Amino acid sequence: MENGQLTWIANFIWGIADDVLRDLYVRGKYRDVILPMTVIRRLDAVLEPTKQAVLDRKAWLDKKGIVYQDPALRQAAGHAFYNTSKLTLRDLKARASRQQLETDFRAYLDGFSPNVQEIIDNFEFRNQIPRLAKADALGALIEKFLDPSINLSPHPVLNSDGSVRLEGLDNHAMGTIFEELVRRFNEENNEEAGEHWTPRDAVRLMARLIFEPVADQITDGTYLLYDGACGTGGMLTVAEETLLHLANERGKQVSVHLFGQEINAETYAICKADLLLKGEGDAADNIVGGPEHSTLSQDAFPGREFDFMLSNPPYGKSWKSDLERMGGKAGIKDPRFVVQHRGEELSLITRSSDGQLLFLVNMLSKMKNNTPLGSRIAEVHNGSSLFTGDAGQGESNIRRWIIENDWLEAIVALPLNMFYNTGIATYVWVLTNRKPEHRKGRVQLMDATQWYKPLRKNLGKKNCELSEEDIRRIVDTFLKFEETEQSKIFPNAAFGYWKVTVERPLRLKGIDPEREYSAKEIKALRETAKRAEDAPPVIRKIHKSGTAPDPLRGLFEATIHGKPRVVEYEPDQELRDTEQIPFLECPACHEPGYLPSKEDEHTAIGTFLRREVLPYASDAWYHPESVKIGYEINFNRYFYKPKALRSLEEIRADLLAVAKEAEGLFQDILGG
Repeated sequence: MENGQLTWIANFIWGIADDVLRDLYVRGKYRDVILPMTVIRRLDAVLEPTKQAVLDRKAWLDKKGIVYQDPALRQAAGHAFYNTSKLTLRDLKARASRQQLETDFRAYLDGFSPNVQEIIDNFEFRNQIPRLAKADALGALIEKFLDPSINLSPHPVLNSDGSVRLEGLDNHAMGTIFEELVRRFNEENNEEAGEHWTPRDAVRLMARLIFEPVADQITDGTYLLYDGACGTGGMLTVAEETLLHLANERGKQVSVHLFGQEINAETYAICKADLLLKGEGDAADNIVGGPEHSTLSQDAFPGREFDFMLSNPPYGKSWKSDLERMGGKAGIKDPRFVVQHRGEELSLITRSSDGQLLFLVNMLSKMKNNTPLGSRIAEVHNGSSLFTGDAGQGESNIRRWIIENDWLEAIVALPLNMFYNTGIATYVWVLTNRKPEHRKGRVQLMDATQWYKPLRKNLGKKNCELSEEDIRRIVDTFLKFEETEQSKIFPNAAFGYWKVTVERPLRLKGIDPEREYSAKEIKALRETAKRAEDAPPVIRKIHKSGTAPDPLRGLFEATIHGKPRVVEYEPDQELRDTEQIPFLECPACHEPGYLPSKEDEHTAIGTFLRREVLPYASDAWYHPESVKIGYEINFNRYFYKPKALRSLEEIRADLLAVAKEAEGLFQDILGG
């Protein structure tokens, strides 16, 4: 079926809202009726030919006292859904009385299979029925959806001579119409559109980034796709199309299974409905959702592993209620978010105000570890995932865990204003647990912010899109893996640093510089004695003779009663400072994949402090046990282009022009 005809049908359904609902609903609420009714009418049309078979099977099962009837009824219907009510929408159209229609329509809805019930419930469609019935709009609505000028059935409508009057709509075409309606409703309510709907251009790019690098390694077989924040399911379906297309080009037979989880009820209903309408009943069963199904606290697929995963999780959204459900920050035992890493337990729990990185962690916990291809992941984030969180905090620990496991292949900066409800900078993270040899130990950062095509008309905040050429260019830059102005390649360690607390001694006037003071005495001194740069430092410990001095770590040589001893000074909290010391201070860390040892850490910190701190504060030291490891990806630093300075000639010409203008103004005033 041609696109023109699909658009015509979408326009017709779109028009039903204006015809029937105009005085009943505000425009933004039309979707609450039109989307579920479109689903119901399509399922009704698909089920018409097997209606009697389902009713017969139902009667037989009841007679035999069989309780679990779902598989048998699906089989009788020939589809992944069915309706056991004796009525069809055509029967309802003939109901004259308003009250009878409402009762029968409810009974008709109650006849649908449990998977369709879930869609109706999550659309909250039954809540609309009293309003529609009261205004006498229910009959008109049903009549419009049965209009003889459109055919929402998979079977053609024939003329009396047997020729085709209206072609049948296959599942793909029906899915296209439904998605077009969802898109229009989303764009009309563009405030919330971006929350549940990632633009198609961004999704196509993500799908290509996870499949193209391994396209030639795809073999005949089954692949599992997963999205932990699947919205209306667009990512999963575009990813499926992309994978099937690449496999087909290479003569491979693949079957694809989709899995997703979504917390927003209506969005979840759209996703499940879309898959049912496309004839993907099994996939619809693998979409789990609704308000009680938060991916973070109620993982629907624990222990499952997937080949390809892609997602656009919510940014800047609090996950406090999830955190409380999981036992609070101290009580979380979920193995997804508390991991063993290089001999220590790492907490990957982020601030409760933003859970976006936890969605990435959830996907990483579902990677396949024992297949040749492993898993590939693409996820969209805003800038905060690159650098929020201090050393040792959840966000930084997540970056550390990812990079030290060598899972991060690339991060691509997208053009601004790519999404519907936000103009902020967004980035696609590309990860895998099977890096090809030439990428091992390295991360590629790509600046694709200038590769886009402007939109003729803004959609919400979205004012540009990635054309096919832009997507090709980004994917090619990724595959080439070369240094260019838009592509920079770094060893993993380039993003790591040690956070070091630097201490200086507390210096107080009038103290005895050769005795040890107890904690209690020091507390009293702090309140009474005066601090001064030239005062002696307060000793808090005199070590036994024979202790080796190590001034960088706070073990200083001093003369006590004429004898050389090693002492520790009380630190001055007001002079305490922290330094971020890059891993690249350690020469071996420039090697891709090299991780600094404890020895490297001591050497690099020592070198840095001697060069950057001791020349200005010769009495400074640090505590090795207070050192924390942090990771951040300061994207802009690598792609920052300073503005070219203007030439002296240009500046001089401007000054002369201003002087001339001023002279002219004076003449006008004086002459006036």
